[in-house]
Amino acid sequence: MAKGAVPTRDELLDFIRKATTPVGKREIARAFGLKGDQRIELKALLRDLRDNGEIAADRAKTFRDPGALADVAILEIVSQDRDGHLLAVPRRHDPEVDGPAPRIEIAPGGARGGPAPGVGDRVLASLRRRGADRYEARIIRRLGSGPKTILGLVEGTTPSGSLRVAPTDRKVRGPFEVRVADAAGAEEGDVVWIEETGAALSRRARVLERLGRIDDPRTVSLIAIAANGIPVDFPPAALEEAESARAAPLGARLDLRVTPLVTIDGENARDFDDAVYAEPDSAADNPGGFRILVAIADVAWYVRPDSPLDRAAWRRGNSVYFPDRVVPMLPEALSNHWCSLVPREDRPVMVADMRIGADGKLRGHSFHRALIRSAARLTYTRLQAARDGAPDDEIAPLMSTVVHPLYAAYAALLAARERRGALDLELPERVVRIGGDGSVADIGVRARLDSHRLIEEFMILANVAAAETLERHRLPCLYRIHDRPDPGKIEGLREFLETLDLSLAAGPRLRPADLNALLAKVVGTPHQRLVNETVLRSQSQAVYSPDNVGHFGLALAHYAHFTSPIRRYSDLLVHRALLLAIGGGDGALPRDSGPRFVEHGEHLSMCERRAIAAERSATDRYLAAFMSGRVGAEFDGRVNGVARFGLFITLDETGADGLLPIRDLGREFFRHDEGRQMLVGQSTGESFGLGDRLRVRLVEANAATGGLLFSPVRVLERVARKGAMPTGRVPRRPAARGDKGPHRRRR
Repeated sequence: MAKGAVPTRDELLDFIRKATTPVGKREIARAFGLKGDQRIELKALLRDLRDNGEIAADRAKTFRDPGALADVAILEIVSQDRDGHLLAVPRRHDPEVDGPAPRIEIAPGGARGGPAPGVGDRVLASLRRRGADRYEARIIRRLGSGPKTILGLVEGTTPSGSLRVAPTDRKVRGPFEVRVADAAGAEEGDVVWIEETGAALSRRARVLERLGRIDDPRTVSLIAIAANGIPVDFPPAALEEAESARAAPLGARLDLRVTPLVTIDGENARDFDDAVYAEPDSAADNPGGFRILVAIADVAWYVRPDSPLDRAAWRRGNSVYFPDRVVPMLPEALSNHWCSLVPREDRPVMVADMRIGADGKLRGHSFHRALIRSAARLTYTRLQAARDGAPDDEIAPLMSTVVHPLYAAYAALLAARERRGALDLELPERVVRIGGDGSVADIGVRARLDSHRLIEEFMILANVAAAETLERHRLPCLYRIHDRPDPGKIEGLREFLETLDLSLAAGPRLRPADLNALLAKVVGTPHQRLVNETVLRSQSQAVYSPDNVGHFGLALAHYAHFTSPIRRYSDLLVHRALLLAIGGGDGALPRDSGPRFVEHGEHLSMCERRAIAAERSATDRYLAAFMSGRVGAEFDGRVNGVARFGLFITLDETGADGLLPIRDLGREFFRHDEGRQMLVGQSTGESFGLGDRLRVRLVEANAATGGLLFSPVRVLERVARKGAMPTGRVPRRPAARGDKGPHRRRR
């Protein structure tokens, strides 16, 4: 518009919303070149916009976008990104009510003269808008940290009658003392949230909430959920939205209801979000090739961007799986019903239609919204039995049309995987099975069948196709990246391997195939498990990011999670972006979403780490509860970790992990050789290292913390390494003159 004309409502709104700080009437008039009566007209227009809620005004008579933050606010610093920037949220921000928080980056420098701020701190800061949902914050002053809350177990009472509460987190020093007046009715054996009330050295606290009884097996998972901040309850608006969901119409969807797609899951699975199908490719230019369909529940149809369901799912980030329960990302009305591909029911899907050559390489792919009707709900064990010649009555009619083509396509994909050199680690996975009373019924090893690997290879293929499609259309993609191992870790791996007379291929660019060559050398040897575990520890952590660096472990250049939007929000974002690639439609990604993918990657990587920590801690606590009745018994185990304060032992029988403190290794001063992963006695040369097998005695099993403590009985077998002592009893060196006892490292 020409300078000197009163702006229209839309022009004025656009100006205010794009301003990086609140603006007053004077700044607006100057920007539009208004004078005299035009300023009166501007004032009336601003008043009308304010009264209608289209802009917000403050006491300083400045105006801003009502969705924007005030120019000064109290913030809570919640995380740090990969570049070291501190990120904050408004103090009282509720993502389920207010939607995803804007990205607020703390400017370097901090408050003048004060300590540097950190995660957990509250600060008063001035805010400057840097774009849509992006702010820079400059700290005015640090307000300190909020009251520290701690999860603990009421162990008993003190001589004064107060409760004694021990933290469930082994990293928190305790115990704490709670006066009866502050106990909120808590009793011995209760798991409680407490809040410190006194000075740091007073160890006084008050009970905020009772979580459950430690002797109730169901409390084990509740501790892990609470300690890791896993969201459990859905907001009413999200539940209402899920309950109101209905069947999706065929509409413009591809009709695949006569194609015999099948779901393949574990025996105890309750939701079935992927279905597969394969057939020989009929194209003349692809002899010996296959057409593969991977159909994934169309979660994007039901969970629309920025809806209450979407905000709740984003907050969770992923489903979390415990031995006795699942904390789902989506309400059961979706995860166990409309987004579950149950047999012989119409269900909406996103389908990856892919062609591979006889060599297993991906030759073409396309994505479609479709409607399917699953032909059967198969399990891994039933499918494998059918493959091995013992099909049951349901599978027998599907052998020629479903089972044989699936395995033939899998054979081609497996050959391609081996040729490209994907990292092939062989590590048994322990599984805790819960009985009807909620306690541990059995601890076993999860089976690894060809049927498991078949589904893995089909899902990997679909993930590659999704990433390639989004790259081709230049659309935002949240890649699943796995960077090359850190050179320092690889050097440490080489140093450790030298102690076993093993070597790793040299060169500036390590390949997964180089690690596979190493793993092949130890197959069938006593070092096999040890070397596999050590190689795993040398790897970088896989994360979500819009910046693609490839997936080192899978030896793939393009990889994005597409196959489980029912339990991973990352996959839902990929589905929405794919909808844009195929022409849009209901639930597609808004076109201005690209800048938020950095934040999405950071948040969802954090959610994944949170879930893994919760799942591991719950398993540890279940194992500790299972072992608590066997204190004093002896077990055989292996050293799976070495620290300056002791050895971490994994028991052969249950896979439970515990600590053997260095103080219990005898009257010897042990030096921690970090490079060789050993404790080496200074006087005798006695050494303990990764893979050594020991018989140990269980000294303590703490179900609240998941901690096990062992003492040594004898060495059963030492890994053949340079300088290792013969197998035998743990030596006890006689005390020298003036020696008052064992040399102990501080823990």
